[in-house]
Amino acid sequence: MLKIEVFELHLATTAETDILDLTPLVQQHVAAAGCDNGLLTLFTPGSTAALSTIEYESGVINDLKKAIDRLIPRNIPYDHDRRWGDGNGYAHVRAALFKPDLSIPIAQRRLTLGTWQQIVLLDFDNRPRQRLVRGQIMGVASSAS
Repeated sequence: MLKIEVFELHLATTAETDILDLTPLVQQHVAAAGCDNGLLTLFTPGSTAALSTIEYESGVINDLKKAIDRLIPRNIPYDHDRRWGDGNGYAHVRAALFKPDLSIPIAQRRLTLGTWQQIVLLDFDNRPRQRLVRGQIMGVASSAS
């Protein structure tokens, strides 16, 4: 039987490339949805946040933050900042490159992530934010469920 479940996560972030591990929250929703096999899609609305996967370990997280700072620095001129004066032009560019969505297969009611792979929200804005992540689970449930 085809099942579709929808959920939302509401998260508070800090300023300047906050990276939050969403995996336990998302896995709870996947388990509760009752889909034996299927697909999870996550999406965060807005233009200064993104979703990705990474090993959620402090060394790798710090390495990622430093790499992002080298690739898309905060302290260079951005046309967006000149136009709007909000100082977060870099956040828009970072989010555009990382993307606001993520899809992960589900097998046996579990996310099929790698051993050291977690789902993360990256908030690049220059101020704390309240973020929304929308999830949709589509899959099949065995007739025994």
